[in-house]
Amino acid sequence: MSREAVDHAMILAAEERLAGKARLTPILSSPFLNEIAGRQVLVKPECLQHTGSFKFRGAWSAISALAKKALRRGVIAFSSGNHAQGVALAARAHDAPALIVMPSDAPAAKIANTRGLGGEVVMYDRATQDRDAIGEALARERGLTLIRPYDEPLVIAGQGTVGLEIAQQAAEQGVAEAEVLVPCGGGGLTSGIALALEAEAPGMLVRPVEPEGFDDVARSLASGRIEENAQRAGSLCDAIVTPSPGEITFPILARLCGPGLVVSEDEALAAMALAFAHLRIVLEPGGAVALAAALFHPAEIKGESVIVVASGGNVDAHVFHDALGRVPTT
Repeated sequence: MSREAVDHAMILAAEERLAGKARLTPILSSPFLNEIAGRQVLVKPECLQHTGSFKFRGAWSAISALAKKALRRGVIAFSSGNHAQGVALAARAHDAPALIVMPSDAPAAKIANTRGLGGEVVMYDRATQDRDAIGEALARERGLTLIRPYDEPLVIAGQGTVGLEIAQQAAEQGVAEAEVLVPCGGGGLTSGIALALEAEAPGMLVRPVEPEGFDDVARSLASGRIEENAQRAGSLCDAIVTPSPGEITFPILARLCGPGLVVSEDEALAAMALAFAHLRIVLEPGGAVALAAALFHPAEIKGESVIVVASGGNVDAHVFHDALGRVPTT
């Protein structure tokens, strides 16, 4: 697909293509979470989006822009599960074949759901194999259009529609200034939201949030250059484990975002339990890291209000059961 730079106009165009297709997710709050955080916490639950994560937005944005000939040939994506499901559903709606390259350690529920949505799944070992190389080779071999999970302007534009909604919903809540915490892997969602808010709500500052040991974005922002993770696997937060920030996303993150925040897996699991107890939403570990930062790292955040993106809820039952046992539910 085209690699031109993404901008606000592209986000608005993606919003038009997504109209009536993506769910308008609400803003949730709880006095109990406010008390823990020491400030107002507003949660944007993209776990309620189609396929259980924000990824549907970017997938639809990219696939809906393809020519009919490209749709007939089909699309390919590489993903640990959320982008996979978003692409599979969007492709099925456009009668396009979808081939998904997934790591062998992806949650079983994500693999099953991707297949259930009509995606053909090819497995790889993320610790020893390069998913980008695998995906690009298969794309050439079969003539498929590669839908990158984050370093693709049309995907970033689709994810940016989350930022458009945050701007409007925060204004309705009387919030003009706040830090916006976003679970961050390669940076597609974070950069898209940052671009949208730059234009629509300049009083907002986006902060990427990552799990310990996989904080390439935080380190990249601190050093001013793209840093890589030493490990490529081994985190419960599989949804946001990537080798490094994207070549397209990093300059946007560096220009618009504040310093990155880093949380532990235990904090992510505790945030999952608290989200279920007080908001009645189901989050996966990677989707809960921003809420974990708001609740357990309040000294690293400024302002009377904080906005949290809960990016996904595709969690295996045994992991969710473990999370619920981490903290009291009252």
